[in-house]
Amino acid sequence: MLEGLPPHRPTHVLRLDTNERAARAMTDLIGEVFDPTETAVAAFEAEDGKTWHLEAYFSEEPDEEAVRELIRPILGDAADEATFAAIDQQDWVRASLEGLKPVRAGRILVHGSHDRGRVQPNDLPIEIEAALAFGTGHHGTTLGCLLALVDEVKRRRPHRVLDVGTGTGILGLAAARLLHTRVIAGDLDPEAVATARTNAAFNGLANLMAFYEAPGLRHPLARVARGYDLVFANILARPLRGLAPSLARAVATDGTLVLSGLIPRDVPGVLSAYAAQGFRLRRRRLIEGWVTLELRRGGAAPRPC
Repeated sequence: MLEGLPPHRPTHVLRLDTNERAARAMTDLIGEVFDPTETAVAAFEAEDGKTWHLEAYFSEEPDEEAVRELIRPILGDAADEATFAAIDQQDWVRASLEGLKPVRAGRILVHGSHDRGRVQPNDLPIEIEAALAFGTGHHGTTLGCLLALVDEVKRRRPHRVLDVGTGTGILGLAAARLLHTRVIAGDLDPEAVATARTNAAFNGLANLMAFYEAPGLRHPLARVARGYDLVFANILARPLRGLAPSLARAVATDGTLVLSGLIPRDVPGVLSAYAAQGFRLRRRRLIEGWVTLELRRGGAAPRPC
């Protein structure tokens, strides 16, 4: 389970082995206390079926003593066993690459250079290496959006696509590769935009992609009223709620809006924000603890299941 998206440039990590109850409690606590755009916490069950490994990533050096005191009510004296370490950026990229396995959504295959041999003749490959911007296609949110893209193309062929919070650019690249149409992609992080632009060129899609650096849709390329048949926003619940009016303006009258970066408890609030803009839920996916929502115009969103 994971709370928050991994920061673009993590600098420090907390590691601790504990039990499931404590791991889940700390995941919730750290996710609530720290800014989810600057901190991510993950907990995984060990092979022995009893131990849980917890890791919390920080974009800046944390106050170790303050963090220990934060988790002490859950762990007691075991809070002193938590270890803190600086992350070497090259090691972070290398570790990410080691875990990069091919991911398929229909004919779309996302892979690293070490898996080029797995590409089949009918595949639509996207080659992405680990980078210091989020979005390799292996996170449940990105995969959910890729599957939503495949579903959308089965129903109709979007001609105008917008990817808000593009990260490494993978959703925009997949749309451009699959649809052979121009895609607009933006991110507030200049490093993410630079990485996405590099990935577009490497995959031979630069002529179909246009990038912008700005928060949300605060750029002329994105602010096109009812201008997009398909809009992706793979961010987090709080900014997604705030972006509801501007995203709604961008989606064409018969367009589709795909939202992700959500955990299940986020869904009611996000659906409510977009129901107020005239959107209803068409499909909800849950992958690796993360929810992806496909929305269309027309009435209030139904009660989430």
